[in-house]
Amino acid sequence: MNTFEFEGKNEKEAIEIAAAELGLEKDQFDVEILEAQKNSIFKKGFVRIRVHADVSAVNTNDRKYDEDDSAFDGSVSKNRSLFEDPLPKDEFEKKIVDFVASVIRKMGYEVTVEIMSREEKKIGLKLISRSSSILIGRKGKNLDSLQLLANVYAGRIGREDMRVILDSENYRIRREESLVRLAYTTADRVRMNRGSVLLEPMNPFERRLIHTTLNDISDIDTKSEGEGLYKQVRVFYKGR
Repeated sequence: MNTFEFEGKNEKEAIEIAAAELGLEKDQFDVEILEAQKNSIFKKGFVRIRVHADVSAVNTNDRKYDEDDSAFDGSVSKNRSLFEDPLPKDEFEKKIVDFVASVIRKMGYEVTVEIMSREEKKIGLKLISRSSSILIGRKGKNLDSLQLLANVYAGRIGREDMRVILDSENYRIRREESLVRLAYTTADRVRMNRGSVLLEPMNPFERRLIHTTLNDISDIDTKSEGEGLYKQVRVFYKGR
C-alpha cells in the first residue's frame, strides 16, 4: 500500500489532483483529510489529504484482491444512466451477469441478476431474490464480498477497467443515507461531551463518506484508525 499527500483549494480539487497525478479513478483510493482551512480575511482556504492506494495492484492484469476500495467501491451514482432494458447488451455484460448469478445459486439461493445502470467504466447489477437480506448480510458485508468477487472476475476476463457495483433492495442508497445521518448525530454527541466517538468498522467508501460529510464542520474532525480493509472512523471535538 502506497501513501501520498496532496493539497487543493477544497477537498474536491485535492482529490481530482490526486487522481490525475496517480493516474487512478477517484474510487480507486482511500482519502484521509489531514488538514482543512476555510477562507478568511487573512488566509486562503485549502485542504490537505493523504491518499492510500496500492498503485501496483491497480495496474496489474491479475487484479488482485485489493486491500483498498479499487474493487470495492460501494457508491451508487446519483446521476447514473438507467435503462428500460435490464438484459445484457454485450458479451462482457452477459458473462458478469452469469457469473454473479452462478455464484449465488451455488450458495443455495435463487436470484435474478439484472443490469441496473451503465456508466463509463462502471456497471451496476441488481440482485432480485427472496433471500435479499441474506445476500446483503450484516452492514452489507455479504454484498461487499460478492461485489469483490465480481470485480476480480471482471479482471480475469480482461475487463480490469470496469468497476462492478452490486445492489439489492436499494441497500446502497439506504446505507449512504444512514451513514450521513450517523455522521451528523455523532458530531452532535462529541460536541456536547467535548470528547470523541469511535464508529463501527467500515469499508473505504463508507469511511470516506463520513469524512466528507463532516469536513465542513469547523469544530469537528475525523480520522481513520486500525488496519486492513475495515477500519474505524473516530469523530472528535477539536474546538472552534
